[in-house]
Amino acid sequence: MEWRDEGIVLSARAHGETSAILELFTREQGRYLGLVHGGAGRRMRSVLQPGNKLSAHWRARLSEHLGTYQVELVRPLAGLLMDDPLALLALSAACTVCSVVPEREAHPALYDGYEVLLETMQDGDVWPAIFVRWELGLLQELGFGLDLTRCAATGSRDDLAYVSPKSGSAVSRAAGDPYKERLFRLPPFLVGTQAGEASFADVAEGLRLTGHFLDRHLFAAHDRHLPDARLRLMEKMAARAE
Repeated sequence: MEWRDEGIVLSARAHGETSAILELFTREQGRYLGLVHGGAGRRMRSVLQPGNKLSAHWRARLSEHLGTYQVELVRPLAGLLMDDPLALLALSAACTVCSVVPEREAHPALYDGYEVLLETMQDGDVWPAIFVRWELGLLQELGFGLDLTRCAATGSRDDLAYVSPKSGSAVSRAAGDPYKERLFRLPPFLVGTQAGEASFADVAEGLRLTGHFLDRHLFAAHDRHLPDARLRLMEKMAARAE
């Protein structure tokens, strides 16, 4: 049993004295774990950094086995972000959020969106809005999409200003104003099909919105909480907004 694909490192943890268990997100195979012999060594540690893109060859005697990886670096990313603490935190947050994707289940569209997100990480004016949109895409892909196209109360597509924390549906300003303390604010950059310019306040609100539904529908289902890196990213964005 074997396959070859390119993938993005989500995590790598030491296993024994010299090896590491690599968690890789690939387009055709999905999120896949495998053993890298020598993965704990100095040279391979720099290769197995979260966000790096690798060429991978996975093999196992039986499909249900952990299997082993042979990997080569295709594109580094973590090292390129070392001088940008916020982008580095966002990279860590994205990798930990992606760990909730079911193992060995292909999601090509989600992988393609993830690649787009990582490719924008060096542009601080772009990636924050893309990050929120990618998380919306993750929710959609895994069956918990939000409906931000029309008001849940009136059916109107105009002046959408809020999101219900229960249904995940948009609410118009007129219908939502009396209950706005119990609703999420809908950031303007999420209304429409393109991620436009977004302020830190808009991004912070977007992260609060997606974080609520990620925690409720995906992480809680596995007795987990929203990852620490993801919580810190939301806090940093909120702090910058202030």
